[in-house]
Amino acid sequence: MKLSSKRSSRFLGTRVLNVLIRLMTVIILLFFWEFSVRLGWISSFEFPPPSRLMETLIMLITDGFPRGITAWIHVLATVMRILQGYALATVMAIPMGILIGRSKILVRASNPVITFARSVATISLLPLAVAWFGVGEFARVLLITYGCFWIILTNTIDGVQQVDPDYHRAAQMMGTSPSQLFFRVILPASLPRIFSGMKVALGMAFLVIVAVEMIGTIQGLGALIQQSRTFFRSDIAMVGMLFMGIFGYFLSIVLDWLERILLPWSKGLEEVER
Repeated sequence: MKLSSKRSSRFLGTRVLNVLIRLMTVIILLFFWEFSVRLGWISSFEFPPPSRLMETLIMLITDGFPRGITAWIHVLATVMRILQGYALATVMAIPMGILIGRSKILVRASNPVITFARSVATISLLPLAVAWFGVGEFARVLLITYGCFWIILTNTIDGVQQVDPDYHRAAQMMGTSPSQLFFRVILPASLPRIFSGMKVALGMAFLVIVAVEMIGTIQGLGALIQQSRTFFRSDIAMVGMLFMGIFGYFLSIVLDWLERILLPWSKGLEEVER
């Protein structure tokens, strides 16, 4: 009992220390940035100091840019587009990847198509999407879906294929049914690779959203960054990127939380390997 209590307190102390180290690192960098600008070491136009960025942030929240379109409107527009495209890609890619991954024939047949589709840069499809679907929300969400879909699909297929054959044989020797084999062996063993694909796809979603929001809309963080470039407001562009980074960090935390919930045994295996 005492040993368990000591381990818990040691673990808590380590986590608090890590948080403090990260916080102090950010504070030191911000101070260095602020005073570098004030001393003239860095251009205030190219790298506005944190104090000016704070003023810009308040302006975006209260007045908005362009006028009347506040930061919350921009954030909400970007969040909804990313969530729709990302969720749609996930819902389609995971079942399809599991289906393909369980058949060697389907893997060989689909490999050329998947390789070709992944090689085509999503942003390069923007002119075609505009020509086919216009500049509305559907085209933006579709491009995000396209960019995320192939990444999640590839990782799902790889995850299913890399399940240790010994797991299959052991489950079959114990008389498991095909459905039990899938839900108790194949799916759990594939989830780490699937989550890896989902995390990579999340980065792709943010890459695509910046491009698609620069055309045909004035709402969204990508549109905000585009407008700031037109008016030579690097401070607004940096605040827009800050919002983008915070939202991406929050989503990555949610994915990590889901991974810990669905794969409680994965962390234990990582510690054993170390």
